[in-house]
Amino acid sequence: MKTFKLRKLVILDYDKGLEGTEVHLIDGLIINREDDHDTWLIEGFINRSYWNYFKDKLNEELMVQATITKDTNEPASFITKLTEMHEIGEQMNVMLMGKIIDKQKKDVEQLLTRLVEKGYEGENLIQKFKEVY
Repeated sequence: MKTFKLRKLVILDYDKGLEGTEVHLIDGLIINREDDHDTWLIEGFINRSYWNYFKDKLNEELMVQATITKDTNEPASFITKLTEMHEIGEQMNVMLMGKIIDKQKKDVEQLLTRLVEKGYEGENLIQKFKEVY
């Protein structure tokens, strides 16, 4: 396993035409599990004010962009599932498990834009993206 510092986390909201919601991190880690399924674990330590936002997304597939190690790095895109969330005093943590998308961010954004323009949204958008990608 390889562990990296999570510098920025943006959730791409399907119901908002993939407009990104930046989650302001107190701290965060991203772990390449290097397992047979090529999974990554993203953990964000954040303010508890995000509780309801994430509660509505529990067990949903989410597309996220994560900036790793340095703020100046290009964000990596992932298809994840929110697997856990826990209250920790006035803060909370969220854990997302998923796969990195190997294509360049620009290519992924263009593909998603085309699919949204064709009317795909929600779960249908996720399924179509998986078929095409």
